[in-house]
Amino acid sequence: MRKIVVPTDFSDNAFNALKYACQIFKYERSDICILHAYADEVYQQDQVVKRPFLEELKEVTYAKSQKALVKILEDIREYAPNPRHKFKTISAFGTLTDEINDLVNAENMDIVVMGTRGETNDREMTFGSNTLQVLKYVQSPVLAIPENYAYHPPKELLFPTNYMVPYKRRELKLLCEMTGSFRSTIHMLYIDPLKKPSLRQEDNRLFLAECLDKARIKFEATPDKDKTVAITKYILHNDIDLLVMVNSRHSHLEHMLYQSTLDWLGLHIKIPFLVLQNLSR
Repeated sequence: MRKIVVPTDFSDNAFNALKYACQIFKYERSDICILHAYADEVYQQDQVVKRPFLEELKEVTYAKSQKALVKILEDIREYAPNPRHKFKTISAFGTLTDEINDLVNAENMDIVVMGTRGETNDREMTFGSNTLQVLKYVQSPVLAIPENYAYHPPKELLFPTNYMVPYKRRELKLLCEMTGSFRSTIHMLYIDPLKKPSLRQEDNRLFLAECLDKARIKFEATPDKDKTVAITKYILHNDIDLLVMVNSRHSHLEHMLYQSTLDWLGLHIKIPFLVLQNLSR
């Protein structure tokens, strides 16, 4: 049973991410939890100056949230009437990152699927502030879907790596099942291969191949030292459908988790972006 969290702020981008989740996991029995965290909406209102007003606004916002979630359930069931999928909704007074982490820990969720930005995010930015916080701090794999992205089966995946990270079996199993459903090819891209790989790197490479046995693996290398340039060029030249990166020490993503770098990358790739957190759970 796949357990999926899909945050929503009721924007078109959030609903598009929900549609993508239904498509990419259409072959798996899945529990899909649609989560709306509304604390920021309440505290940002100008009229919140006294406690009674705050409590009243919380009740009003909760009622609106519940009503909007009912509409989303109707719309997604019409879009993807899949008997393998069960949906539930949660409306929570809390911050998005905290509520997702609480849900991940309480119900052992496998993945978070969300849009790259929401209703109120700066249109000049590829990744909104909420998405960046989730990518950095949520203790679960996160799949971010670009705005207006039309679903395409993930046949070709790019996984940049320096083979320095001892990846976690649970997260690799998730990726393995996803790619196995579509008979995908995973392009393992080793950036800056001027130095001979160490024994640790060789062992980690073998471990990756073992854990991702349902996909076709292509081991590639590039002499480009600029990680962002190397990734962007490879995506454009190989018709990549999904980018996979790892958020941990010594990973490429560690050096890229800054707004300017991710925005530069996002402006050029426009494809779904899967972040593995490399955490034991």
